[in-house]
Amino acid sequence: MANLKELVDEFKLVFSGRNSLVDSILPPLLFILIQAAFGFSMALWVSLGSGILIAVLRLMRGQPVLSALAGLGAAALAFGLTYLLKSAQAFFLPTLVNGTLMTAVLVASLIVRRPAVAFTSYITRRWPLEWYWHPRVRPAYSEVTAVWAAYSVIKLVIQYGLYAQGDVERLAMFNLISGWPALILLLVFSYLYGLNRLEKLHGPSVEEFKNGAPPPWQGQQRGF
Repeated sequence: MANLKELVDEFKLVFSGRNSLVDSILPPLLFILIQAAFGFSMALWVSLGSGILIAVLRLMRGQPVLSALAGLGAAALAFGLTYLLKSAQAFFLPTLVNGTLMTAVLVASLIVRRPAVAFTSYITRRWPLEWYWHPRVRPAYSEVTAVWAAYSVIKLVIQYGLYAQGDVERLAMFNLISGWPALILLLVFSYLYGLNRLEKLHGPSVEEFKNGAPPPWQGQQRGF
């Protein structure tokens, strides 16, 4: 079982060099607060302005701007839709569309037996992609992907329900809670469950796979 230090190290690996937490939550958070205090129009302009400000600060400091630009793009799209449709609900349409597409990708990856979580791990760690498809490795990634897919479906059902009711305040709050806080919990679960499942599958570790070591294998001891 991974200890706390391992988890901290893993989070540093996943989030190193990124500031996406602030970039992604600040515009919608400001939208909620400003709308409650000053109204719909002011909330729109402030949320868009915050995205622009973050991107400019990243550029001035020479920091990675990809997440800031993505956040700015999302804020601009939400602003445009809300302005054109004249409805506060439209601010959350990009989130709903993105969530729907993500759910479809997760489910499709399970159907074709190439679990999406394996690809996210590959992008971060650059382990051999063939290792993830080993019959004693892939089930762990498939099961974790299934959990992410189930969460995504439940989240979408609640979001669409609140959207249909026109409950903007509760929808905004739910999006915040089900965003980064839930993501961190899912990442912790994925790491702990994934390593435990790999151990029970008795498959090769990444290094054993690279070296073509025959069974019995020691298995992956760290990293998922």
